[in-house]
Amino acid sequence: MKTPLKDPQSVTPDGERVAPLIEGVRIRRAVTHPDERGTVCELFNPAWGFHADPLVYVYQVTIRPGQVKGWVVHRIQDDRLFLSQGTMKAVLFDDREGSPTRGQVNELFLDHHNRGLLVIPAGVYHAIQNVGADDLFFINMPTRAYDHANPDKYRLPLVNDLIPYRFQS
Repeated sequence: MKTPLKDPQSVTPDGERVAPLIEGVRIRRAVTHPDERGTVCELFNPAWGFHADPLVYVYQVTIRPGQVKGWVVHRIQDDRLFLSQGTMKAVLFDDREGSPTRGQVNELFLDHHNRGLLVIPAGVYHAIQNVGADDLFFINMPTRAYDHANPDKYRLPLVNDLIPYRFQS
């Protein structure tokens, strides 16, 4: 009979992630304030000092259950994603020359009970999967506005030779 493997710790007793994040990736957990009328949840406030760049552009993305959007990388801008509704798996891959975490993959999970603001630095590939049963909604507040004539957006297929990660259906 095989000895069962001990489950590795993934979070501290306070709920903080144990595995290291890719250099420059940050998560700020959001507080949702409920009352009898509904809820209020702050998405972004420059006073937090969480990201130095100003708010210049905002848009909402939806992903249907089981679907994946990505792989995408930006060379100039950072993305600042705020999970609003649903269950998100964000997978990140650091391909930045000279980064101390180059080659590292992060899997990060957020949902509407555990909302947060996720900073994805320029040069980090990312793909977002809806792992819930309902549509996923997130807000992106990138550090530069989308330029339709010259977008800072580069794509790879989900299965490729660069990123050592495979999504499960």
